[in-house]
Amino acid sequence: MRGLLQCMMRQVDKVEDFKYSQSPKDCLHAKYNTSTCATVVGDDQWGHLQLDATSIYLLMLAQMTASGLHIIHNLDEVSFVQNLVFYIETAYKTADFGIWERGDKTNQGITELNASSVGMAKAALEALDEFDLFGTEGSPQSVIHVLPDEVQYCQSILHSMLPRASTSKEIDASLLSVISYPAFAVEDRDVVEKTKEEIIAKLQGRYGCCRFLRDGYRTPKEDPSRLYYEPAELKLFENIECEWPLFWTYLIIDGLFSGNVEQVQEYREALEGVLIKGKDGLRLVPELYCVPLEKVEEECRHPHTVDRLPVGKLPLMWAQSLYILGCLMAEGFLAPGEIDPLNRRFSTIPKPVVVVQVCLLAETEAIQAILREEGILVETVAEVHPMRIQPARILSYIYARLGRNKRMGLSGRPLRHMGVLATSKFYDIRDNIFAFTPEFIDQQQFYL
Repeated sequence: MRGLLQCMMRQVDKVEDFKYSQSPKDCLHAKYNTSTCATVVGDDQWGHLQLDATSIYLLMLAQMTASGLHIIHNLDEVSFVQNLVFYIETAYKTADFGIWERGDKTNQGITELNASSVGMAKAALEALDEFDLFGTEGSPQSVIHVLPDEVQYCQSILHSMLPRASTSKEIDASLLSVISYPAFAVEDRDVVEKTKEEIIAKLQGRYGCCRFLRDGYRTPKEDPSRLYYEPAELKLFENIECEWPLFWTYLIIDGLFSGNVEQVQEYREALEGVLIKGKDGLRLVPELYCVPLEKVEEECRHPHTVDRLPVGKLPLMWAQSLYILGCLMAEGFLAPGEIDPLNRRFSTIPKPVVVVQVCLLAETEAIQAILREEGILVETVAEVHPMRIQPARILSYIYARLGRNKRMGLSGRPLRHMGVLATSKFYDIRDNIFAFTPEFIDQQQFYL
């Protein structure tokens, strides 16, 4: 975690630029040299813009800190993390290359809005809201702040998209990480179940799940010498998509969190059948299983009948890690609360209904008198002292100061509008209580 932090902090200028541009050319890189923390490819030589990657780092940072680990060491790093929050807070309207780094299904370098990125960003924002990065040794300076409206926007967009993954992808197995561990980003149990059922029905095979329909990655008909596909090439990959055991590890962990013993047993048995024994006897999870070249036509005519071959990395560390985690949980060595100390796994449990309270204040004594004549008794802004009432634009300026760090070249949050949730709270700022009027009645913007 410290190494990844150093990699990203070396690109602090990109974090600063991206907050204002949301351009793929200004984003953090998706991969680094593990020895030097340096970048390994150019800005335009890879699908670097992956908001889900930055988001899962922030989510794990919160979870690991909550478990008692000390990852963030100084206030400069706190400022950087606060700016990473601003980096991902517009995920609900930012098209990226997604978890598979290729953009839309046609693989032509086209970004699109991905539910996996929106969901992971939502989870990270919720986990870091009012979170102290120094743990029990912190102070107000080490607390991260998140605007509730940005979380709500992510939730609205995510719920409107699921079970669809994006404009080009009808369904994507990566959504398992959004509806279950580690994000637990969806509150609606029906949406969770529907998405999981769609993944199993449309993507599951004999060796795992394919990533999405017509995924050409590592198939015999893919040309590995080209970075992008031709527009009409997707048809060639139909019914021969590679199958990833990785997604069965997600389904095992999902069953362990939800208490579904049958699901855990089913996928543990299925996974055991596709594991490969290494030289030392350890069972390894291969990256994927592909159709042999000579049996492509047979598989196209009769899907899921041909025996496949393991290809790619052995083991795929991503899958191997989740496999080990699932084994530790299934055998009682780890409890769900130990890997989810923030209790995100309870996201689908119904919550109390929020009671909305509205307070009316008169801006002047003249308005107060008019309202009194109509039988409406209100106080003026001056009469509620010591509470201070300010317009929403002042709150924008206050949030703009969060994360500001001249030494690192970070300007804080860009001046953006304040949502109704942000102005619906009281703020304790330097021993003063502030309340803010909604932005739609701001004198500098309101049309009257």
